[in-house]
Amino acid sequence: MKKFAAGIVLGFMASWAVAFASSNVSHNGSFWNRLNATAKDGYVNGYSDAMRVSVGKLDVLNSAADLFHWKGARRIIHQLSGQLSMEDVSANQAVKRLDDLYSNQKYSELDIGEALQTLSIRASETAMPDAPAVKTAK
Repeated sequence: MKKFAAGIVLGFMASWAVAFASSNVSHNGSFWNRLNATAKDGYVNGYSDAMRVSVGKLDVLNSAADLFHWKGARRIIHQLSGQLSMEDVSANQAVKRLDDLYSNQKYSELDIGEALQTLSIRASETAMPDAPAVKTAK
């Protein structure tokens, strides 16, 4: 019984030590500024891929909304998919804009994910609509 109790205490202390020693990385401006150019490109591309997968999962919500007759679901899900999409911002543009943003020290605590979503929303809001076709007189 003493060996069992000693094992429990030792296991608890080992798990506490591992939890205490694990790093807590904040993905904010300080983290961004420590990355090199290749790592920044990789981060933005990875984030973009994750958002593309998330947007793809919203199709399941559309099906569930139809099944349960959720009114207004299409509008809400469409808006959410637009906010998650990174299609309006290229990776190079995102890296440049994040570099510009985080060059100002007052934004150093802003999470990179939140900054990328803000950039994406701004890009989609300021995107120029397609030019109307010019009709020629006959």
